[in-house]
Amino acid sequence: MKKKHVNARLICQVSAAAALVLAGNAMAADAFSSDSKWMTGDWGGERTKLIEQGIDIKADYVGEVGGNLHGGYNDDKTARYADQFGLGVALDLQKLWGWDNTQAKIQLTNRNGYNISNDRVGDPRAGTLSSSQEVYGRGHMVRLTQLWIQHQFFDNKLDVKAGYFGEGEDFNTFPCDFQNLAFCGSQVGNWATNIWYNWPVSQAAIRVKYNINDELYAQIGAYNQNPSQLEHGNGFKLSGSGTKGTVLPVELVWSPKVNSLPGEFRVGYYKSTADASDVREDVNGFDAATTRDAYKTHSSKSGYWFVAQQQLTSHNGDASRGLNIAANATFHDKDTNFIDNYQSVMFVYKGPFDARPKDDVGIGAARIHVNDDVKKNAELLNVSNGVSDYDNPVFSPIRETEYNYEINYGFHVTNWLTVRPNLQYITHPGGVDEVDNALVAGLKIQSTF
Repeated sequence: MKKKHVNARLICQVSAAAALVLAGNAMAADAFSSDSKWMTGDWGGERTKLIEQGIDIKADYVGEVGGNLHGGYNDDKTARYADQFGLGVALDLQKLWGWDNTQAKIQLTNRNGYNISNDRVGDPRAGTLSSSQEVYGRGHMVRLTQLWIQHQFFDNKLDVKAGYFGEGEDFNTFPCDFQNLAFCGSQVGNWATNIWYNWPVSQAAIRVKYNINDELYAQIGAYNQNPSQLEHGNGFKLSGSGTKGTVLPVELVWSPKVNSLPGEFRVGYYKSTADASDVREDVNGFDAATTRDAYKTHSSKSGYWFVAQQQLTSHNGDASRGLNIAANATFHDKDTNFIDNYQSVMFVYKGPFDARPKDDVGIGAARIHVNDDVKKNAELLNVSNGVSDYDNPVFSPIRETEYNYEINYGFHVTNWLTVRPNLQYITHPGGVDEVDNALVAGLKIQSTF
């Protein structure tokens, strides 16, 4: 690991340790209390005082283990660990400075570790489409993930947010309690190749939301599409150099109560004005894999999505417990996008046992389909290279559809710690039929300092 990576991680670890020491000095009984919202406690009441003044300090940790139990491209058993530290502050500027209906937030993140999917589950020439450790990715570095200000106008009817943040914070949003990436967070960002960047990458952006009524709102955004922000060392880049275009999402969000139980339904569309390469045709409209000419360039790419979440039951009249269902679907430009469609469904039961009312159990299934033109391009490339043997290093694997399944149990150990063991089954990893189906054991740790 490079020295910069070690230093970044050391900073996060020292910061967390310092917070623990301060908490212990302030009020030892509060630190590690199972009833506290934070591992470090209320700092002798000082943390609550800060929140009342408009300063909410946020620190959290996510760690994920993935071990290949069976199958995959390489069945040599091992386990990998990836994690993320987060440190930020949410500001209520009305309380702080008297700015009515105004909030702001600053958030830093630091990711580290390795992913079992890259070389054990998937063929390294093709990888996997999803990931068995969703927290992995976007480099071992500290990033500025959020730097924004938000204001509400006209009795909170109009809400405007501007600064640096990602699309998935407001558009196509989805919780991240599963460990497999196919069930975690904004799915458009996982499959809209090279334009929509999910957490922890930020982009210069503005989002405008209009609340039509208490259950319905519409929103539109504009996000700077700048691939240079993905590069190592650019975690704090605020300049526009390297900009390729703008991502423009629009969305309608409906949050009804069905039998007094909450639900949320989202439908949206995005368009990117950045140039995008065709996945198959060359500049003359022929197969680029055969002609070896440059791939055709399109002036934009687009797609749309649907998200549904609904609580179906309560548990003996307790609405904080019960069965929840969720579904996701995304569809993408067939000319330019590697993945052309994705669907998933999840069931989560909160509070399954009276003795453990805050635990949850979840099960999910997802389908990720590779664009048929991507498959055809790989077939033509193999013909052009004169290879047909899958084991030949030059062979380009043929990718079609990958299926991901996960079952998990979330142990609500304390109000600040959840431990979630899980089993994942990946069918045709990377969409490659020649790769054996894989069984992965996982463990997700979520903690708030």
